[in-house]
Amino acid sequence: MSKDPIALNDALASFDARWSPRIVTRVNDYDVRVAKAEGEHVWHVHEDTDEFFLVVDGELHISLREPAGERTVVLRPGSVFTVPRGTEHKPSAPKGASIMLFEPTGTSSVGDRHDEVPAHVDATTGHELGS
Repeated sequence: MSKDPIALNDALASFDARWSPRIVTRVNDYDVRVAKAEGEHVWHVHEDTDEFFLVVDGELHISLREPAGERTVVLRPGSVFTVPRGTEHKPSAPKGASIMLFEPTGTSSVGDRHDEVPAHVDATTGHELGS
């Protein structure tokens, strides 16, 4: 990890892949990841960890399947949202978005359980920035 400040816009400009998070830094046992989002991700769930989202640019929709029913939250630039552990969710970005995620190192981008992973979604625990 870099010992120098990292500009999020520069980090995001360093790759083009959608739904393929890059690790920009680590905080204790957590990764701080950035990703470009466009179209739909996949329904998935993280059984043992919450998932934090911050929208840097664009608009991110997160559909949630909760005990009370299904709903969708809409995040605009500067908005944050945490999906509670055990909640099935599906991010999407109809017009594209740049996002930052905060989750334990080694957390899969498609969770512990998920629908079939489409070709445009990278099932990964994050790539080092620059890879």
